[in-house]
Amino acid sequence: MTRTETSDAPHSSGEPAPTSRSSGGTGAPRSLARGLKQRHLSMIALGGVIGAGLFVGSGEGIAAAGPSIVLAYAASGALVMLVMRMLGEMSAARPASGSFSVHAERALGPWAGFASGWIYWTLLCVAIATEATAAAKIMTGWLPATEQWMWVALFMLVFCGTNLAAVRNFGEYEFWFAALKVLTISAFLVLGVLAIAGLLPGTESPGSSHLSGDGGFFPTGADGLIVGLLASVFAFGGLETVTIAAAESEKPVSGVAKAVRTAVWRIAVFYVGSMLVIVTLMPWNDESVRTGPYAAVLDYVGIPAAAQVMNVVVLIALLSAMNANIYGASRMSYSLVERGEGPAFLNRLSSKGVPRYAVIASSFFGFVAVLLNILWADTVFRWLLNMVGAATLVVWGFIAVSQLILRHRLEREAPEKLVVRMWLFPWLTIVAILGIVAILLLMLREGDTRTQLSFTAGLTAVLALAGYIRQRLHSRTPAEESA
Repeated sequence: MTRTETSDAPHSSGEPAPTSRSSGGTGAPRSLARGLKQRHLSMIALGGVIGAGLFVGSGEGIAAAGPSIVLAYAASGALVMLVMRMLGEMSAARPASGSFSVHAERALGPWAGFASGWIYWTLLCVAIATEATAAAKIMTGWLPATEQWMWVALFMLVFCGTNLAAVRNFGEYEFWFAALKVLTISAFLVLGVLAIAGLLPGTESPGSSHLSGDGGFFPTGADGLIVGLLASVFAFGGLETVTIAAAESEKPVSGVAKAVRTAVWRIAVFYVGSMLVIVTLMPWNDESVRTGPYAAVLDYVGIPAAAQVMNVVVLIALLSAMNANIYGASRMSYSLVERGEGPAFLNRLSSKGVPRYAVIASSFFGFVAVLLNILWADTVFRWLLNMVGAATLVVWGFIAVSQLILRHRLEREAPEKLVVRMWLFPWLTIVAILGIVAILLLMLREGDTRTQLSFTAGLTAVLALAGYIRQRLHSRTPAEESA
């Protein structure tokens, strides 16, 4: 069998090792296509963390915390930068389409790779449903004579087809989607800074009146800050996609290293900077801020049809997330199957090196979830949402613990592969782990987040147990099996 360095399959020592790729037909590729360029990876890294949650969901955080939402986003942004750095270190050392699932398997065993991989796949498929539904609602708002299901079907077919065609198609779509999101945030920050400085014609600078007035910087106290922190953490989902995509880039090691380095500081600028602009220019308790903070600021500085401008941006963010999530889900399931942890038929590749059955399966589950959202939004789909409510934190936990273990192993066995290094190791890794645990504990304070935590804990426990049983069964000796 031929073996490739970026493969995900485990071998007898417990360390995932390269393996051949199932082709699904004579003459078909035996590995994923490497059709992504550096510009694709850079934009995927930036665009992956700029989602609709930032443009819309941040309003609830501001309403809960007031101006102190800036501190909440700074704290959660710092945690995200640490997680991204740790993931970048492992992915640059050993690029794999399974990303953190492969790293968890190397560090903790097959059960961890199984549990973290399938919980992430479930999270992405549920996210596809919420994003498709939200995008369809925007379209029916513009075209009320149309039905929501029509737009959902169109979006699902378009992005399933895009991901089936070639990985380069996914890269091009994400490049332009991300570029538009980055351009929007950059323009927003420039206009905001000019308005704060009083340099924008027709706009009077409020100075620091909204930061110190309206109840002060902490108008709702520590409780409000905690609610804002929880809201801000979940706005950062999507950072993992770039390390999954790195395995299909022309230069996986240098590509992911550069993408991680350039994205880290921009996270702080985009998120913390935009929150500071919003709470400086607008009263935190203004109803328009709760419903659409970015549109409220654009309206304040005199941008015509600000609400519709933001609807376009949110639609782009939702479609970008759908595209990325179908890609990420298909590659994660493909990687799991390659390691013997899923249905074998999903690892067949098309003539262009695309895991076609994995793409179809991920899109199909997403489409089923959309139907559940339309038919039983308050029952079955609510249960699905709760099931993955804290899944992002579970994944981050696996990343941090895996890096803590694998860094020592890399320094001992292959120090030359440490192209990206975690800052102040192991102290900042330990800080990140404690931060993740602290946020999970804070989720116990609120009724909704407590429910999500319990459901996610149940799903994680079931998957971990299933992975452990599989691990035990596959580790039996021939004598034990015959007995």
